[in-house]
Amino acid sequence: MAGTVYLIDTFSLMFQVFHGIPPMTSPAGLPTNAVFGFSRDLITILRDHKPTWLICAMESPGPGVRDSIYAAYKANRTEMPEDLRPQIEMLKEVIQTFNIPLIEHAGWEADDVIATLTRQAVARGDTVRIVTSDKDARQLLGPLVQIYNLRKNTYLDESGLLLDWGVTPDQVVDFQSLVGDAVDNVPGVPLIGPKKAATLLQTYGTLENVLANSEQVKGDKLKQNLKTYADQAHLSRQLVRLNQELPIDFDWETLQNPQPDVAALQDLFRKYGFRRLIEDVQQFAPANIVPARATSSATSTTTPKKPKAKLKGQRSLFDDEDATEEPPLEPGESDTDRLAVDGSHLPDSPLTPVVAAAERSWKTVDTLDEFLQFLELLKRQTRFCVDLETTHVDATRAEIVGWAFSWEGGSGYYLPVRGPAGSALLDPDTVVEAMRPIFSKSGTEIANQNIKYDLTVLSRVNLSIPLDQLGVDPMVGDYLLDSGARSHNLEVLIKKYLGLDSIPISALIGTGKQQKNMIDIAVDKVAEYATEDADLTLRIVDIISDRLKTEGLYDLYWQLERPLIPILAEMEQTGIRVDADELRRQSEALTERLDQTIREIYELAGHEFNIDSPIQLRKVLFDEQKLPVRRKTQTGPSTDQEVLEELALLHPLPAKIMDHRHLSKLKGTYLDALPGLIHPMTGRIHCSFNQVVAATGRLSSSDPNLQNIPIRTMEGRLIRKAFVPKEQGWKLVCADYSQIELRVLAHFCGDPALKQAFEQGVDIHSAVASEVYGVALADVDSNQRRVAKAVNFGVIYGQSPFGLAAVLGIEKDVAAKFIDDYFTKYAGVKRFIDETLQSCHDTGFAKTIMGRRRAIEGIRLQRGPNLSMPERTAVNSVIQGSAADLIKKAMIQISARLKRESHPARMLLQIHDELVFEAPDADVPSLIELVKYEMEHAITLDVPLVVDIATGDNWLGVE
Repeated sequence: MAGTVYLIDTFSLMFQVFHGIPPMTSPAGLPTNAVFGFSRDLITILRDHKPTWLICAMESPGPGVRDSIYAAYKANRTEMPEDLRPQIEMLKEVIQTFNIPLIEHAGWEADDVIATLTRQAVARGDTVRIVTSDKDARQLLGPLVQIYNLRKNTYLDESGLLLDWGVTPDQVVDFQSLVGDAVDNVPGVPLIGPKKAATLLQTYGTLENVLANSEQVKGDKLKQNLKTYADQAHLSRQLVRLNQELPIDFDWETLQNPQPDVAALQDLFRKYGFRRLIEDVQQFAPANIVPARATSSATSTTTPKKPKAKLKGQRSLFDDEDATEEPPLEPGESDTDRLAVDGSHLPDSPLTPVVAAAERSWKTVDTLDEFLQFLELLKRQTRFCVDLETTHVDATRAEIVGWAFSWEGGSGYYLPVRGPAGSALLDPDTVVEAMRPIFSKSGTEIANQNIKYDLTVLSRVNLSIPLDQLGVDPMVGDYLLDSGARSHNLEVLIKKYLGLDSIPISALIGTGKQQKNMIDIAVDKVAEYATEDADLTLRIVDIISDRLKTEGLYDLYWQLERPLIPILAEMEQTGIRVDADELRRQSEALTERLDQTIREIYELAGHEFNIDSPIQLRKVLFDEQKLPVRRKTQTGPSTDQEVLEELALLHPLPAKIMDHRHLSKLKGTYLDALPGLIHPMTGRIHCSFNQVVAATGRLSSSDPNLQNIPIRTMEGRLIRKAFVPKEQGWKLVCADYSQIELRVLAHFCGDPALKQAFEQGVDIHSAVASEVYGVALADVDSNQRRVAKAVNFGVIYGQSPFGLAAVLGIEKDVAAKFIDDYFTKYAGVKRFIDETLQSCHDTGFAKTIMGRRRAIEGIRLQRGPNLSMPERTAVNSVIQGSAADLIKKAMIQISARLKRESHPARMLLQIHDELVFEAPDADVPSLIELVKYEMEHAITLDVPLVVDIATGDNWLGVE
């Protein structure tokens, strides 16, 4: 029975997605954008087209047959991009894991493999779809063969070929022999383009007839060229004609209907950080395979009815320690055989636990007597996990719905304090007061996943967990072990460390518009979900703690990341006051600016159009204004920021488009959005500080992201004016490390010239310009300093001469000379980069000043002057990660001193290398002294640390 064959030109599609998708990196620092795009395309083909056969064809390594025919074949091709090279083997592994045949043939190209398989398939009566952008494949078109454009989801057939080139499939080879191919360096015949070639072939039919009738064609030059370059046309025909007779013995019967190895693919995608694709490939899992679960609950919102009995030998969660166990099982008897239907063989106790699969049990404590018994048990524990179920994801707005506890693997307790009407509940205040002495008890270790959230929620009921009682947060611990991982959430960790699937939150509250609040979910369902989280978290804590110790990261967690958790929780709870009226005033002013900018855009374009529509913008820029296409994406010519910056040098319209985008983002993302984020009770914005997002160790913020407020334009900086201290008589105090990453670089590389510049307190950019240009420090001009600054911040991360030239608007040769001179003058920097990469190659990790590490793959032993993406990532991780260690240590020391000295100042924000505080006017001088000392002495470097401090009535006005 005939089927459908999809044949993929692997390199063609790989190059297409590489150039069409922005750079991406795996958790280990490897470039992955081509692998991601290709994998996504495979999923699309399998899902939407359900091919009988899906085959990938690939070039064979080394010289090919065509190279022996014509030495200059493909000589014009540029070298493969450095960040694409390591993705080839990754891509091969992905294809093989999809269980898709990957075929190559020595001496021949992927097109020849495709041609041969197409001939075989057509002979069988199968339909063929060729996935390629290579025009050579057009010679294969026929009644059963089409070329599939994956980006546009369109097919090219014989009629489409006739419309495009004006020839039939059997004339394609002769057409290309006349026209040639600049990409593959196929010479063709000079002066013959596509239209002329089509006319000639429409008139004379074949290449041989065209050449034989050269005297009949119009134009003396064309006549002469057809005679002079006849041999070149024949050579071109040899080069473009595909070999359809390769000895490929493809097993059509066995290799049909590819079945991806879903589990292995998900492991690969997890390794590469493709979270979305992990879910996408699940659809290909055989329907009869059910993933293992931590409990017997399905993913639906229903929960198994609680049995009243307990298993043999399993005590009630409140049983006395000397309770009598049941006799051992008889041969062939199972646990479930011992369950009585009504539980009559067991003690009749309301405290009998609920029993679930995977040897897990939990108890809902919802009466005062049970609660008192529970407290007696909890007081005996020296370590436990507490997990709060709440009404809101925003900890500053959340109310506690229930408390889940676990201190022994396989069991847990749930204390409901809010729930649906008619539920048996404990009094919320009674529970809080009972927890106060337990949470502050010396010698008790309290753990939970993302415990910062719980600390923030608890602060709203005036309950805290002292730092001495904080144990291991597995989210933070896993981040230290695998900083490049895309996610450290509990569901991922349960799968990663325990090999189990936990109950998803969607099983309780649903998703989308139908999503419910946890307070409205039946208590028994919440109890099962919450106690499972607490139980499994505790199990993971043990595993991660051991690994942190084994891998030398426990001290980093215990002394740096753990003390930071309550500090961040306190900062989130404090928030920062925002003047909503100031934001509204700025929004109104910006609206006028936007209207004026839109009018100017329409005037330059000559008509109105939808500025936000990429399709309409492309038409205006490239079709109407005839501006050059700089780069193409999957959907057409790119109009991103980088492209517009280049085009702005040629025409005023792209500059206005950039202004429009900038102003629109400021208005929509900040001026109009921030007022809605002001807490109604506090009048402040409470962003979340993320400890486990940036692989370098840096903190980030979200909801809102205050680190991304643009400060390079006046309109962007002006937004900071709306951030003010708590009340009149208070000031904002901003402390910022000066040139911290360059100082870290000087510390690591030990270069005498760099160190001397910092020790003498001179401007580092002027000092570098002075050294490289060979002029006196006083004679360095602004342009020389600008170049040096770009090099300081670019070259140490592997910026190429081309990149530096693009940034500075100078010739590539000039940029290359400056880079060479820089490394000559600062040989220590080059040595540091080489030693860092060597160490990373040998150990697999880039390491910071405090031992933070990041796994990096793809470091080359033999390197040219330009660093690859993994190499740039490695150097960046050492420098930026050490700067992150430094400011975290400073935050811990500052917080400790503020508390020790009962200082009224409060730490509000951390923005990269800057800390923002608020303090009463009278206490500002002492705060400045305190902050400056602690930041400059957080870690001892071989160069002095310098902190710039300013104060003001708002964030913009600090001086």
